[in-house]
Amino acid sequence: MNRDVLFNSYIEEDELHEECGVFGIYDFDGGDVASTIYYGLFALQHRGQESCGIAVSDTNGPKRKVLSHKGMGLVNEVFTPEILEGMKGDIGVGHTRYSTAGSSTRENAQPLVLNYVKGTLALAHNGNLINANELREDLEYTGAIFQTTIDSEVIAYHIARERINCSSAEEAVKRACMKLKGAYALVVASPRKLIAARDPYGFKPLCIGKRDNCYIVTSETCALDTVGAEFIRNVLPGEVVTITPDKGIESDMSMALPKEQEARCIFEYIYFARPDSHIDGVSVYASRIKAGRFLAQDSPVEADLVTGVPESGNAAALGYSLESGIPYGTAFVKNSYVGRTFIKPKQSSRESSVQVKLNVLKEAVAGKRVIMIDDSIVRGTTSDRIVRMLREAGATEVHVRISSPPFLWPCYFGTDIPAREQLIAYNRSVEEICKIIGADSLGYLNIERLEEMSEGLPICKGCFTGKYPMEPPKEDIRGEYFDKESDLAKKQM
Repeated sequence: MNRDVLFNSYIEEDELHEECGVFGIYDFDGGDVASTIYYGLFALQHRGQESCGIAVSDTNGPKRKVLSHKGMGLVNEVFTPEILEGMKGDIGVGHTRYSTAGSSTRENAQPLVLNYVKGTLALAHNGNLINANELREDLEYTGAIFQTTIDSEVIAYHIARERINCSSAEEAVKRACMKLKGAYALVVASPRKLIAARDPYGFKPLCIGKRDNCYIVTSETCALDTVGAEFIRNVLPGEVVTITPDKGIESDMSMALPKEQEARCIFEYIYFARPDSHIDGVSVYASRIKAGRFLAQDSPVEADLVTGVPESGNAAALGYSLESGIPYGTAFVKNSYVGRTFIKPKQSSRESSVQVKLNVLKEAVAGKRVIMIDDSIVRGTTSDRIVRMLREAGATEVHVRISSPPFLWPCYFGTDIPAREQLIAYNRSVEEICKIIGADSLGYLNIERLEEMSEGLPICKGCFTGKYPMEPPKEDIRGEYFDKESDLAKKQM
């Protein structure tokens, strides 16, 4: 995809995206797991809507036989009952993807399946590596031939290479992970083991569940709920977990950092995760309610109605209402059927892509002073249209409150926050942004409130402060649409 096409697609879609959702399962009783993976991925669809895939194998069958299917589109577009019925196996992994590094093509869909001298490997990865180019070059100069442009394949190759020189698959995963810099939540199916690993900072979430005699590792607890599994615990930052019938859950914490150095992505709580999930023991819904309460305390305004921009703004709007006493109400109707296949209108067309996705309930806002809560403002192109829609529906005032601080820096760890020059908050005051989006007032969440949202868990705030848990990469790793000459590459921690 060329630079202009990619750039335009991001300009039109003024929303944040996460990279992936992962799901792994091992049925110790030997039952087929493909349909369970399907429903798990369905619960994780919000984490990636470009592509998806499933890979399964039979632990009692031939070592090198892995059945896999993947494709572009939503889970229910890629898989049919007939496809799932043909996927026989008691261990497997699944993946939903949104690309932040590597183009959006079928070749880059996951899981990745490798056949090598020790058997097979099926891998699903969530996150971004900041040293992927370096690791890739090391492999290429020793003869490796890559089929994709994603860093997940780099991880898979390094695991396979390490496996040749050590006694177990889990040791190979750990040795490979020790070479990685950046964010990763991995689920790996070897011929007889389900292995999970989380980077030492804990950027991306990963948890373990159990249903009958099945063990599951997945990105969010909502996927466990969907398949009727009981939450057991989280995979800890820096932990490698191995699950087998003989030994159950085994843990290796040799990669762990001191607790205070951990750095979970705060946007799991603000936006990415489903509100019915718990991330590292903290309720996502409760975090968003808190954010709304904090906004009401720190940025109060007189109004008649508080409303949220669906879906991630709703809980924060309720929190604002509870704290302020201003009634909460629904002002927007969202078209639930607008997904990956939505064709954005051309600029010359009268239809607005925002209005195709959202419509305003005129009866709810006409003649009222409205407080509109959203999770973030990236470029501002969506916010100004939504404010305009509220005014055209009869709102007398529109006050915008954002349940995150202003974006000032890009992200290198799996969130598609673009280069600084494309961010509306770059070199602009809150007052200037307010004028651009056409609101009567604008308030952001105070950055000091973020730790309260995460109940004191160590978090990454790099996209707000420019201070990252590790030194940022010296070269662009995320695609052509990012500015390789950004002064971020020169900024030190």
